[in-house]
Amino acid sequence: MKLTFLGSCSGTEPMPGRKHTSYVIEHNDGLYWFDAGEGCSYTAHLAGLDLLSIRAIFITHPHMDHVGGLANLLWTMQKLEGRNQEKGKELTGKTIPVYIPNMSVWLGVLGVLGGPTGSFDPTFNLDAQTYLDGEIYNKDGISVAALHNTHLGEPGDAEPWQSFSLRVQTADRTVTTSGDVGHVEELRGFILDSDLFLMETGHHAVEAVCEYLKTEGITFGKLGFFHHGRAILGDPEGQLKKARRILGNRVFIAEDGMTLDV
Repeated sequence: MKLTFLGSCSGTEPMPGRKHTSYVIEHNDGLYWFDAGEGCSYTAHLAGLDLLSIRAIFITHPHMDHVGGLANLLWTMQKLEGRNQEKGKELTGKTIPVYIPNMSVWLGVLGVLGGPTGSFDPTFNLDAQTYLDGEIYNKDGISVAALHNTHLGEPGDAEPWQSFSLRVQTADRTVTTSGDVGHVEELRGFILDSDLFLMETGHHAVEAVCEYLKTEGITFGKLGFFHHGRAILGDPEGQLKKARRILGNRVFIAEDGMTLDV
């Protein structure tokens, strides 16, 4: 599978060269979208990614830096489908599942798209759905499992969890993403044996994450930091040196536009 970072920043004010969190995974000619920060469809299209090959969209939680570009993504898909003349790449008639923990946010996205003119009328279908822990997607050789976390606190009685970490698997590769998470300890078993672990730094220090992974002896391949907070935004090279002193060169810091063959 191939992974491309479309946005690597946490929910800060605008930062040079960095947009809010989003990345895509390409597998078996399909595109799988994870979070949708500002400008994600713009970045993807200009990078040559085929938005008409989107198979599913996954939102880890409904904060603005993770959903702020969702309406524009869907709008761009409609625009590109309207201009598409290449047989075999049509979105028309297809159903794109959108996994989002909060349906009121989804209705807000639809409200933005419809506006006063009701001009959002795609030829493809959108199947928005909330999700729980466990496998939420399994199709075309790729599966996605979810694990709730405490980034948004613990819900009240009969209320759903609204923040999740995700684990993506193919026949021979596994990518685990923290989403925004209360504590890295929540992900101990979820990380295990991942080829790539993506960990947010908007709420966590790189040294603390690396020390925890090393001390606990958790087996994984590479560690990528993304959803960057102030420490990395201010001194990415210095923060990377701190992390590599603990876990070696298998640690990297995500940049917008960076691609990886996992």
